[in-house]
Amino acid sequence: MAIRVLLVDDQPLLRTGFRMILEAEGDLAVVGEAGDGLQAIDQVRALQPDVVLMDIRMPRMDGVEATRQITGPGRDGPAKVLVLTTFDLDEYVVEALRAGASGFLLKDAPAHELVQAIRVVAAGEAMLAPSITRRLLDKYADHLPSGEEPVPDALHTLTEREVEVLKLVARGLSNAEIAADLFVSETTVKTHVGHVLTKLSLRDRVQAAVYAYESGLVRPGAQ
Repeated sequence: MAIRVLLVDDQPLLRTGFRMILEAEGDLAVVGEAGDGLQAIDQVRALQPDVVLMDIRMPRMDGVEATRQITGPGRDGPAKVLVLTTFDLDEYVVEALRAGASGFLLKDAPAHELVQAIRVVAAGEAMLAPSITRRLLDKYADHLPSGEEPVPDALHTLTEREVEVLKLVARGLSNAEIAADLFVSETTVKTHVGHVLTKLSLRDRVQAAVYAYESGLVRPGAQ
């Protein structure tokens, strides 16, 4: 079945451009559009999309609050949110990830990257581009823990290997890249990631990456 996509952006021309790109793909179907966060919430309820392509700055309700209401804590609906951003709006991206977004993509990304990102998010994975993630977190290093704070108790529930996996997830590595780094199979990596998410009560790998930085387990710029 086709992946159902809802386009949310306050600029009609951008929505038209995205629609043209996505409808050229046989496995993607644009089921609706919205020009602000309030409309997005209504459309999600009415249309039940698989993926919401979400702008950040919009009138009436921004993309952060809309994301929180669509996919935030306690929300078990099928919709995944893929945030569209520019580097000028990085601070909002961090808030969107905390609110439950499954990833983010630059507005000027090539068409094939947009299509692939939607497929990745729809499959339940996270869209974490390592270069963007690193630059994003480096920019906000001053607002993150110094590493001298006490380690959260929840981290002590992880095994040594699970901690290794969490650090690599925070660096933006895919399952295949983590498997190669640790000399294990991708299936083993998926198992470890699943254990990490369950033990730390996290929704997906995006939130796992944010958690790793916020807890001080990983520092911006560290390898």
